[in-house]
Amino acid sequence: MDVTIEASWKLELKQEFEKPYFNAIVQFLKAEKIAGKTIYPPGKLIFNAFEQTSFPNVKVVIIGQDPYHNFGQAHGLCFSVPDNIPPPPSLVNIFKELKNDLEIEIPKTGNLEKWAKQGVLLLNASLTVEENKPMSHSQCGWHLFTDAVISHISANKNKVVFLLWGKFAQNKESLIDKTKHYLLKAAHPSPLSAYNGFIGCKHFSKTNTLLLESGQTPINWAL
Repeated sequence: MDVTIEASWKLELKQEFEKPYFNAIVQFLKAEKIAGKTIYPPGKLIFNAFEQTSFPNVKVVIIGQDPYHNFGQAHGLCFSVPDNIPPPPSLVNIFKELKNDLEIEIPKTGNLEKWAKQGVLLLNASLTVEENKPMSHSQCGWHLFTDAVISHISANKNKVVFLLWGKFAQNKESLIDKTKHYLLKAAHPSPLSAYNGFIGCKHFSKTNTLLLESGQTPINWAL
C-alpha cells in the first residue's frame, strides 16, 4: 500500500503497510468518513509525529494513548496542541514539571514541534479518534501499527530514551530491549495522577544526562 509518510519511515515500515491489519485501518477510516463522522487529527496530520521526527533522528520517545478529541486540539503529536490552543490539563502538568526540573518558565504555546524536530518522537498509540469520543479508535488496528513502530525502533536503533508515563505507556515496556535503550517511568501527567509520581520525576534533566552520557546532543526543552 502506498502510504504518504516521511521518506525514512516509509522505508523502515514498508512491511507494516503491506499487512492486512493496515489495510483494515484504512478501510475503517474511509467508512467513518463516509458515515459523516468527524475524525481528529485532520488526515494530513495523522502521521505528523513521523513527519516531524525522521527515523534517523529519533533519540527520545514519549508514548501517549489517544489524540485529543476536541475541536482544534489534535495535530498528530502526543500531548501537543497547535499554537493558540490552550494547553490541556496533562500538558499543563508537563510544563509544571519542566519548570520544577529545569527552571524553564511555563511556555506561552502548547505546540511541542520544537521537541519533535530535535528527535523526540511524540507517538500516540492510536493515531486517530472520533470527535468527543476518547479511545474510539483504539480497537481499529492502530495499536498493532504503533507497537510495531516501538519494536522497530528498539531493534534498529541504540541508546534511545523511552519516557513511559502512566500504566498504559508502561505496558509497552515489553516491546523495548532494555539492554540497549533507556527506560524512564513515572505516573501519568493527568491531574488524576500527576502528584503521585509525575511531578518531581525530573525526566527532562535525566533524559539529557543519558543522552550526554551516550554521546548524543541533549534536548533543548524550552519552547
